[in-house]
Amino acid sequence: MLPGGSMFYGGFSSAVAPRPRPAGAAPVAPGSPSWRLGNGPVRILSTFAKDHRIFLIGRCGADDAELSQHITSDPASDIAWRWPGTYAVVEETGRGVIVHTDPAASLPVYATLWNGCWAWSTSARLLAALTRATIDTERLACAVFLPSVPALANTRSFFVGVQQLPPGARIELPATGAPLRISTCWRPTPAERPLPHVRLRDALERAVALRTALDPALSCDLSGGLDSTSIAVIAAAALPPERRLDAVTVHPEGQIDGADLRHARLAAARYPDRINHRLLPLTDLHLPYSSITDIPATNEPAPSTLTLARFAGQLNWLRQDLGVRTHLTGDGGDSILFQPPIHLADLIRHRRFSRAVGEAFGWARLHHTTVGPLLRDAARAGRTDRRRALTSLADSVGRSDRDDHGRVTWFPLVPFPTWGTPRAARLLVNAAQSAACVTDSLDGLDFSVQVLVDEVREVARTAAADAEVAAAHGVELHNPFLDPLVINAVLTTPLDLRPPLYAYKPLLAQAMASLLPPETARRSTKGSFNADHYTGLRTNLLQLSATADGHLAGLGLVHPGRLRGHLRLAAAGLSTSIAPLEQALAAEAWLTAHHRDPVPDWTRAPTRDDSRE
Repeated sequence: MLPGGSMFYGGFSSAVAPRPRPAGAAPVAPGSPSWRLGNGPVRILSTFAKDHRIFLIGRCGADDAELSQHITSDPASDIAWRWPGTYAVVEETGRGVIVHTDPAASLPVYATLWNGCWAWSTSARLLAALTRATIDTERLACAVFLPSVPALANTRSFFVGVQQLPPGARIELPATGAPLRISTCWRPTPAERPLPHVRLRDALERAVALRTALDPALSCDLSGGLDSTSIAVIAAAALPPERRLDAVTVHPEGQIDGADLRHARLAAARYPDRINHRLLPLTDLHLPYSSITDIPATNEPAPSTLTLARFAGQLNWLRQDLGVRTHLTGDGGDSILFQPPIHLADLIRHRRFSRAVGEAFGWARLHHTTVGPLLRDAARAGRTDRRRALTSLADSVGRSDRDDHGRVTWFPLVPFPTWGTPRAARLLVNAAQSAACVTDSLDGLDFSVQVLVDEVREVARTAAADAEVAAAHGVELHNPFLDPLVINAVLTTPLDLRPPLYAYKPLLAQAMASLLPPETARRSTKGSFNADHYTGLRTNLLQLSATADGHLAGLGLVHPGRLRGHLRLAAAGLSTSIAPLEQALAAEAWLTAHHRDPVPDWTRAPTRDDSRE
């Protein structure tokens, strides 16, 4: 079944009737081969001719007057990120369909060939149902064993034959089913003015203001960290004077004196007339790894899978006790506000030698390591472009003796776990070889920018799966840090203005200095729930062990017995390699949900709108 509240769009590159639609879907306009499933917003922007229609799907902060100034028969190249929001622009022409995608993949769009034309949708699962596509085992192996290298996936979805349309591009889907014609529109070229912290503040304020205007009764996370606190105080300031923001802090039951809660209280106290501070205690019912297979089916494994009990509990509480329909989080801030280690290679390439040495010392002190290997790695990485790094990657993936923790490299690898199969290792090699053959549309940018683009797109796309989970609980989830306008503001920062490798989000602290409590703006750490993870593993060990004989084993990716043994070690706190294990559990839960929950049938039955065509 379709998760309650989910909003999906789609259509075909050929308008030749009859074309099916998912049951319950309606055309976006009379005569259109495109459809909408759910109550997602669609704005018809212009109709230049009978066979040329332009419309916008998703949430966009532009009003009709602004849109009309920029919508012509050939929309501007930045049309999908000019304004705040998560949206795409679609053109229907007599020759096919053109999709303008956002640069972050915050609203991922997928396509597949069907009956001599292209079918497109914001739901990969719906397209897979249309073509009866099976799970892409190679793509799944990359997600389980090498999530740290999103470049391996390229534009592949988790379903055979269903591809993600490239982000930040203009993609033509010909009516004849001919190959896609792709034009890259977004390149985060460094911009000197305005200053980076000014751009970030403006973009965040516009992103949050859009959401508060859509639903003034929204709520927001207030974890006490810089990211969620920044979103919360901006939202509180943006709301009408008669509204107060419900700001939520979760905390372990009985523990009300932690640093995170103290900083959350500081923020709430700074805005006593604008913020209702809500505390949500976490009990044993919210432990990680609890009931993970209860997650609803989504386009891909959701990041919230392992903490589903907590996530679902919070969503249900927001909806039932507070009447919340829209919720904001600070997710995504970590992805754009930290420099990746390969930033050192950029400094060396651009001959900023003294700064490279200084930042290497700062990074070494922070991570209790030595400077020499860092600088040697950085110099070596600086002589290797992305394509060459991908080519050499094929010789390293699938090895149990390769661990790049703390190193400066393009694609940090983790050891291949003992419970992974030789087939899984071969699939990783195949994926690396294929990725090396793909033309890099952002070639020539600084290495750290290219790495950040990979990471941001991975985080933003998977966040869409979390939004599907939230929709199943009646809440629309938004992540303003993943707004394309915000990402563009940060990633266009010139090298000499980028924060040091070892610094804790100085750009955000500077941008928010006038709104945050001074003590919070100076934070250099954030609390964690790692202890709860081990408690959750031990509590749910029996149920988790039962999944070892599941779908991943059936696909030949894991050894069930070895996986169960690794689970026991992890539950006892004896395993040092838990990341692939968590990815495997999340993937197994997703596969269970995918095979359990049917998607709407595709039908040719006419709707009321069809009768007006």
